[in-house]
Amino acid sequence: MGRIRTKLIKRNAKEIIQKYGDRFTENFEENKELLKELIDVPSKKLRNKIAGYITKLKKTEKKSAKKSAE
Repeated sequence: MGRIRTKLIKRNAKEIIQKYGDRFTENFEENKELLKELIDVPSKKLRNKIAGYITKLKKTEKKSAKKSAE
């Protein structure tokens, strides 16, 4: 089993992806820096969790697009 993310992290990540989805990639470090520029996150730990979840969503999105193309 993986780590459980709170509703706060999931909700914020999904809102950010709706607004700036095309700017994020599958690279955690790039997403973390981009997140720092786009919004004001109160703590580094929260920013990293949101960036990690965005990265996971982007990887899942790419995987599902790849399967549907086959």
